[in-house]
Amino acid sequence: MTTERPSPRYAEIDAWDASDVLEAMVDGQFAAVAAVRTARSAIEAAARAMEARLRYRGRLIYVGAGTSGRLAVQDGAELMPTFSWPSERLLLIMAGGAPAFTRSIEGAEDQVEEGIALIREHKVDGKDVLIAVAASGTTPFTVACLRESKRFGALTIGIANNRATPLLKESDHPVWLDTGSEPIAGSTRLVAGTAQKITLNLLSSLLMILLGRVYGGLMVDMQATNEKLLRRSEDMLMRLTDCSRDAARDALGRAHGSVKTAILLLHGCDLETARLLLDRGGGQLRKALALLGQGGVHAA
Repeated sequence: MTTERPSPRYAEIDAWDASDVLEAMVDGQFAAVAAVRTARSAIEAAARAMEARLRYRGRLIYVGAGTSGRLAVQDGAELMPTFSWPSERLLLIMAGGAPAFTRSIEGAEDQVEEGIALIREHKVDGKDVLIAVAASGTTPFTVACLRESKRFGALTIGIANNRATPLLKESDHPVWLDTGSEPIAGSTRLVAGTAQKITLNLLSSLLMILLGRVYGGLMVDMQATNEKLLRRSEDMLMRLTDCSRDAARDALGRAHGSVKTAILLLHGCDLETARLLLDRGGGQLRKALALLGQGGVHAA
């Protein structure tokens, strides 16, 4: 377990000057980035497989325990406000349940039967994708969730920081992050945690781009749930269509807050045609605009 092994380099870290401690820990963060870069082909393959499974149906499920679980849950929770990922298609499973989001729950990560029961309770099946994260790659709860999900046909992604561990061996798409020893032995919230966070960011963001929830580098599937986000939506429309703010706000109102639909309205579509174009374009605005330009899409 390289993540648990003390490193001779840091054996006297508590005796160092504070500036030297910080320098060493910053170096560790760069090592985390390097580990992710090495794993980028595995991350891409996982995202492409996820996109194929989730384009029209299925849930995105995050599983973990302790620090890894909190990072996983955070990534999943951000998908709803950022990309309007439907809440009914998101499942966050944390060893120890909700109380473990903010404090350590003794023994929770060892609860194999609890992990199996949760997968069965939520009726995980072949339409779903499960992302399991554990620095050790051996966490019993997390491995049990992955095994049970795979048994029911779910696509499984395993993210771990130790090579050839059960989480990686048994997942459909293993992502090994070779971060090595920590500056503080065993404190995987440092280098391993940073690598996990980056990987989760990249994996989910690439997935959302592949699913058409980003256009022109903008979050066009974002829903305006407050005044700040409404203004951001208006700014997106103004940038993408050169319309006025008043026209942007009017289009958003007619589109019930959907930026993608509002863009099509501003291109002269009526609401029914805009929705049809997006449906036939698989939710991808770029394809919908191409269909509009071809002039060959008509209501059924």
